[in-house]
Amino acid sequence: MSALTRTIVIATLAAAAGGAATSLLLEQRHAGSPAASTEREPLYWVAPMDPNYRRDQPGKSPMGMDLVPVYEEEDRGAPLGAGTVEIAPEVVNNLGVRTATVAPGSLPAEIRTVGYVRYDEDRLAHIHPRVEGWIEKLYVKASGDPVAAGQPLYGLYSPQLVNAQEEFLLALRRDNRLLERAAEDRLLALQIDPAFIDRLRRERQISQTVTFHAPLTGVVDNLAVREGFFVRPDTTLMSVGVLDEVWVEAEVFARQAPLVAVGLPVTMTLDYLPGRVWEGKVDYLYPSLDERTRTLRVRLRFANKDGALKPNMFAQVVISAPPGSGSLLVPREAVIRGPDDNRVVLALGAGRFRSVPVALGRVDGRHAEIRAGLEAGDEVVVSAQFLLDSESSKTADFRRMEALPAAPAQDTEHMNHMEHMDHGEMAHD
Repeated sequence: MSALTRTIVIATLAAAAGGAATSLLLEQRHAGSPAASTEREPLYWVAPMDPNYRRDQPGKSPMGMDLVPVYEEEDRGAPLGAGTVEIAPEVVNNLGVRTATVAPGSLPAEIRTVGYVRYDEDRLAHIHPRVEGWIEKLYVKASGDPVAAGQPLYGLYSPQLVNAQEEFLLALRRDNRLLERAAEDRLLALQIDPAFIDRLRRERQISQTVTFHAPLTGVVDNLAVREGFFVRPDTTLMSVGVLDEVWVEAEVFARQAPLVAVGLPVTMTLDYLPGRVWEGKVDYLYPSLDERTRTLRVRLRFANKDGALKPNMFAQVVISAPPGSGSLLVPREAVIRGPDDNRVVLALGAGRFRSVPVALGRVDGRHAEIRAGLEAGDEVVVSAQFLLDSESSKTADFRRMEALPAAPAQDTEHMNHMEHMDHGEMAHD
């Protein structure tokens, strides 16, 4: 890179740093300290915003900015490559440039998502009548009421149930075993309790209202009837759910779906119960994606012996998937994401930097996987990388421009003189 191009880069970086680098450099030059006497002398001083304005000593530019020193290149035989920028140590220090080493490793495949607590639908019972009738007695009053297996739920009056009892008693009076068995099977098909049938056989008394009982121990949900309601077989009276084990339905992005498998361990926390962590596992992967959110539903299973987990609770879920194969890791903040590519800024040493494209893998809260573009041991910039990336792109454009045929040389001193005269006239006006 020519001295003029390097001056533009240095001046631009110094101006972006708020002029702090230039002020610090001037103070060190004129402080009279022993360290200052050992520093190399600048070739000339240049205006930060006008590289054609040169002076042999420090001063102010026509725009009132401090002049920037320009030094002789240390290695003229090794020109900088395209996209490489070189920055004075003072500017690097004032920009707060920090670097990190590219190291081999693998990211733990933790999938963080959210979910909702549900009943264990393998043991969720929906209560429907088998005949038409009227609810004469309701033994549960509200959703959430606990019930035990065999506990009365409701009493139903139905003409069909009365007729079925009469047929059974008629078969008993005729002492016809075939008719008796057929009438008993009909009562069982209508969900009449066997104890009720035994009492009917002994007492030979028809009950106008038949009581139905809970099929399992749990809690009542979706209670949709009250005493006096007329119901039919398609009426859902209520549901009874079990809470000693619950499901949690979570959603993961489509790109994370290959990492999830049945049986993977899962941890869960809830805002309702801070400090507690539940451990479970992946129970089932649904076969299709949600058409609106384009996410995959995952069913998780958790033990709930104390009943602390309630249906419809909102939960934070972490699915622990096996780690991927070995790759290179860089700090997440080192990656500059673009619409078409991802880049990092390499620190080449001696104040030299270059922006390079990389192939990005998985990213977590702290690190990013690099699949291609870097090697183990490379140094990448993790702060001020956006400014360096911008300057690297400009330098690459400058290099491409230098490959074009050179324009006719002009008298530099004459151009400087004319530029100075122009600035003088503008200031006078």
